[in-house]
Amino acid sequence: MNKTTSTILMLLLFCSSISFAQSTQELKTSALRDAKRICQATFKMDFNKSIDYMHPGFLKMMGGNEMALELLKSKFNTMKEAGFVFEKSDALEVSDVVLEDGEYRCYVEAFNQVTMNGKRIKTKSYLFGIYNAEAKSWYFIDIKQLKNEAMMNQVLPNFKTSLEIPDDEVTTEDI
Repeated sequence: MNKTTSTILMLLLFCSSISFAQSTQELKTSALRDAKRICQATFKMDFNKSIDYMHPGFLKMMGGNEMALELLKSKFNTMKEAGFVFEKSDALEVSDVVLEDGEYRCYVEAFNQVTMNGKRIKTKSYLFGIYNAEAKSWYFIDIKQLKNEAMMNQVLPNFKTSLEIPDDEVTTEDI
């Protein structure tokens, strides 16, 4: 009886670890899918689609969906008028997915390439992802926002993560 119970417990532990690994891989896959969607939406300046993947706390802080749309349109129109041209935008790689404060989190490496005023600007940046289990999709926060403590206290009070998030990298070249 003892050996049987031990064997069953070992099998259950083994199966649960396989299940967690599979679900973690599925979450990474969906994080990359959704990050690619927000990158492409931004690239195409489809801001209605972009806000679908923005964290609701940031949308609320921006005054809701309509205000967020107006702000994004205004910002990108100003950049276009200054000669800003998107050349590339993509999500490349997902970090480990961790379970913190009852939610799955990760970060996604993104690459953007733009031209402006005779310069090509290449940026490796990061999106912080929080999984919405009900919607089965990810919400994203630009990593730069995580470093703005006052803003984060409004959106996600007492926010902490074990993920070590890299700094953005920017290179420029004359064209």
